[in-house]
Amino acid sequence: MYYITKRFELAGCHSLKLSYESKCSRLHGHNWIVTVYCRARSLNSDGMVTDFSHIKERITSYLDHGNFNELLPFNPTAENIARWICEHTDNCYRVDVAESEGNIAIYTTDDSI
Repeated sequence: MYYITKRFELAGCHSLKLSYESKCSRLHGHNWIVTVYCRARSLNSDGMVTDFSHIKERITSYLDHGNFNELLPFNPTAENIARWICEHTDNCYRVDVAESEGNIAIYTTDDSI
């Protein structure tokens, strides 16, 4: 099995629709740190699991410097954003999304954590 990890920064804003009062219900932004984990049993014809630049480009070209409430069809929590990134990245099995140094959401397609 081959494994790769791609880490990149993504700027964006969101407001959360929550069942309780929170300052996060107001529009605010983060410089998100995203770590994408991909794997494959065999390499593609270029000798890669997935091209590192394709991972970043696919996600940042759509989300970077955007309003996530307008771009995504769900409440844009870090957890939901992690799932969306995983679903939109070839060979991805895990995504970590940090909205700040101490607040990190992890989504995985299996029980590997």
